[in-house]
Amino acid sequence: MNWGTLPDVALACVAAGYAITAVLASRRAPAQAATPCAAPEYAGLHPVSVLKPLCGAAPQLYENLAGLCRQRHPAFQLVFGVHAADDPAIAVVARLRAEFPACDIALVTDSRVHGSNLKVSNLINLLPQARHPWLLIADSDIAAPPDYLARVTAPLADAAVGVVTCLYRGRAAGGLWSRVGAQFIDDWFAPSVHIAHGGGSRRFSFGATIALRREVLDAIGGFAPLANRLADDFWLGELTRRSGLRTVLSDVVVSTDVTETHLPALWAHELRWLRTIRSINPIGFAFTFITFTWPMLALAAWLSPQPLVLAVALAGIVARSVLAGSAA
Repeated sequence: MNWGTLPDVALACVAAGYAITAVLASRRAPAQAATPCAAPEYAGLHPVSVLKPLCGAAPQLYENLAGLCRQRHPAFQLVFGVHAADDPAIAVVARLRAEFPACDIALVTDSRVHGSNLKVSNLINLLPQARHPWLLIADSDIAAPPDYLARVTAPLADAAVGVVTCLYRGRAAGGLWSRVGAQFIDDWFAPSVHIAHGGGSRRFSFGATIALRREVLDAIGGFAPLANRLADDFWLGELTRRSGLRTVLSDVVVSTDVTETHLPALWAHELRWLRTIRSINPIGFAFTFITFTWPMLALAAWLSPQPLVLAVALAGIVARSVLAGSAA
């Protein structure tokens, strides 16, 4: 081997190594249950209040919220919150109440702002209406299976658990750019979480779903410490971890709507996301280039089209293709 090609070999090995590790970590991730919980298992479940801050009526909002009304759980409450009395989401909640009269649904309309993070202000406003000792907080753009509440909250029975959170896959709203955004979640973000989780890291919690006991939330001061925080979901988990409690990654994977249908909107969203990651984990952010394996593999093969480099690059391409196929 020509020593001059060593950097190119190293580049290919790093990229291929990450891709192969991502495949292995994804295969070892918590597997989703093949069948829903049996009916008798639902009888002993703890009551849960689901907190849903809303703002506006996205195209899939009704379907996403209706999925919560259909949960296989004996005792749950849905608490929706909006800031403005003319928010279009109010009509969606009214429709839910009409179509699911047996479902315990509360709506809080409260314009008070408690800090720079408006979502957290919404949560602070609607929390007093939560009647149950177990809480689940979820973004409005997620879709979940019928046994979602039962499975996600189950680990909370362990007093050593602080929060339970869910990974998510992208669900494109339609068009090229929303599909690109969904692929970015499935092919880049999710594998990086699997690798971190497989390596023992628990420094994550995702706004797609966070479940915790009310006593745990009270112990960290409620939502107030998050009122001026960027990445409030991360900090909610981090504050519970600092109090000595564990974070659990649920076996449930929910879907999140990717609604950016134009490149500028998608670009702005991804930049905002990356800046958020940089703010909470600057060291990890500095090494994110490793996760962009396609351009690294292409660059290595272009710089040094030698048999060894091409073989390593091919292994990385196969691994990345397997990863993309499993996410589809």
